[in-house]
Amino acid sequence: MDFAVVRASKPEDCKDVSRMIMDLAIYENMPDQVKISQKELEQDGFSAFPFFHCLVAEVPEEHKSKEGHTTVGYALYFYTYSTWKGRSVFLEDLYVMPEFRGKGIGKALLSKVAAVGKEQQCVRLQFTVLDWNTPSLDFYFSKGAQDLTATEGWHLLRFDGEALDRLANEAPKMNL
Repeated sequence: MDFAVVRASKPEDCKDVSRMIMDLAIYENMPDQVKISQKELEQDGFSAFPFFHCLVAEVPEEHKSKEGHTTVGYALYFYTYSTWKGRSVFLEDLYVMPEFRGKGIGKALLSKVAAVGKEQQCVRLQFTVLDWNTPSLDFYFSKGAQDLTATEGWHLLRFDGEALDRLANEAPKMNL
């Protein structure tokens, strides 16, 4: 990974991050699920109270991709809290363009998220991986990740769309 640099993203990186989000969605067979725009990424990641943080991996011009990109990977993360353990960091996405995989860029991004989390006194790094994504699972397991579904029986659940609307509409009225 001597030829790539990992750094904190800037608003102008959102165009490349948006491109790679779609590339990841295509890889995961879910391109129709991507609804976020570049503008929303800029607003949500670079406001006074950002909803996420992001790292990007860049290569020099002489190593740019076939399409001419020098930003070749990203890690998007945010902070969460465990009532049992305390501060945590959640890795939403880790992506490296296929032609740059196997060169240490994914490891560098993952390690940097872990280091940033430790600097913020986080006690754990959590993320999800699709069950069929064996290359990613193998990568994470090789770094020491635990599969909580297998070891502890935790399941990731979600409310969205109409289910989220229904649930929100059931909220009692409160004076806050």
